[in-house]
Amino acid sequence: MNELEQAASQSVLDRLGLILVRHSLPFRLNHVNCFMAEGENTWTIVDAGLNNDVSRELWEKAIGGKQVGQIFLTHYHPDHFGYAGGLQQKTGARLSMSKIDADAGMKSWNEEFLGALPGYYKAAGIPQEAAQEMVDNTRAFQPLIKPFPKVGHYFEEGEIIRIGRLEYEVLFVPGHSDGMVCFYQREHNVLLSADHILPRITPNISYWFHGDPNPLETYMNSLEKIRKLDVDWVIPSHGEPFQGANKRIDELLAHHEERLDATWRMLEQPLTIFEVRERLFDRPLTVHEMRFAVGETLAHLEYLRAVGRCERTMQAERWVYKQT
Repeated sequence: MNELEQAASQSVLDRLGLILVRHSLPFRLNHVNCFMAEGENTWTIVDAGLNNDVSRELWEKAIGGKQVGQIFLTHYHPDHFGYAGGLQQKTGARLSMSKIDADAGMKSWNEEFLGALPGYYKAAGIPQEAAQEMVDNTRAFQPLIKPFPKVGHYFEEGEIIRIGRLEYEVLFVPGHSDGMVCFYQREHNVLLSADHILPRITPNISYWFHGDPNPLETYMNSLEKIRKLDVDWVIPSHGEPFQGANKRIDELLAHHEERLDATWRMLEQPLTIFEVRERLFDRPLTVHEMRFAVGETLAHLEYLRAVGRCERTMQAERWVYKQT
């Protein structure tokens, strides 16, 4: 980003009264943008980062002696939800998020779900050693997302909330997570897009063996919902603010159409989920990235199955997909 672009993106944050609190992450996607804003009497925080030393120290510095009255969470993924419970204990703030993602956040790392994962990974055709590494990687997030927050309010579609001194509309945009929300400031025509629309990468759309069975279709419908607003400025949770939501939406939809066609062409021969993953993501992956790649591959396969372009059968305890 050049100096002019940096000045423009900072200007939109200033107009909204938003302070960026950027947390470093120990992944290829190496940061998450959280925000805070001063209202008439108290401050509001949007998203929380992981529960680790980086987040705790960053919030300690950012909050100082400020009184925080509200914490808003866009979704349940660890880099947004992880330190929410600790931040709530620190500030005494009321916490709001969607009911769907509040439930998912409480369940996605519990022992019951972790115990079921090896069976799902086996059905996906993942070798046993790699599957165990993926389960262990999922389990390693447990300390990064606890203590769980106490949710004082569940968001509803279209409700009006205040972030700082401005009003925003809560928009449900499921796909990246089943209960994902964005915040839309109508007067300035600005969207706090969280992970729904990102400037340089495509948000991960995965089926995680629970919840919405066709998250990619849901995500594409959510993009069309935002297109109708013709949003001027987008403030994402990863990357920098940018102009022109609809141009980016077109790019994201085109990307998924291309990936769907590529996936469908592979299915001239019967393939397991893992075999399709190897063809779609033909580069070395960390264990963490492998989990996301498997989930995204499965989301594309299930989309194709839902529209009748492929079928799934169980063979030798493995799901196998083939063109119809």
